[in-house]
Amino acid sequence: MQIPCPNEEKTLPLVLEHMPTQIPGIDDIQLLIIDDGCSDKAVEAIQKLGIKHFACHAKPMSLARAFRDGVDYALKHGADIVANTDGNNPYPSKTIGELVQLIIQHSALRS
Repeated sequence: MQIPCPNEEKTLPLVLEHMPTQIPGIDDIQLLIIDDGCSDKAVEAIQKLGIKHFACHAKPMSLARAFRDGVDYALKHGADIVANTDGNNPYPSKTIGELVQLIIQHSALRS
């Protein structure tokens, strides 16, 4: 799962609080933080939680660029599925497992 983080020190813990740690059919869940030019302490706080994957921008580049760079990073590190969320907590993290299940069941694109 990738999480762009442009100065999300206050909201990033809320995103991580309900992030799934297990999803049926998935052997390994990794989190990727995209530091989009953070000037707050968000990245330092997250590093203390043991997250190992970071993609960093020296300055803010945009959400689209953060997602693209995150997907590139994830694929280079062997990801089969990349789920996107955002560091400002706009989506309920607890539903990521349901989204991934749709992908595993090949029903994500059915109408």
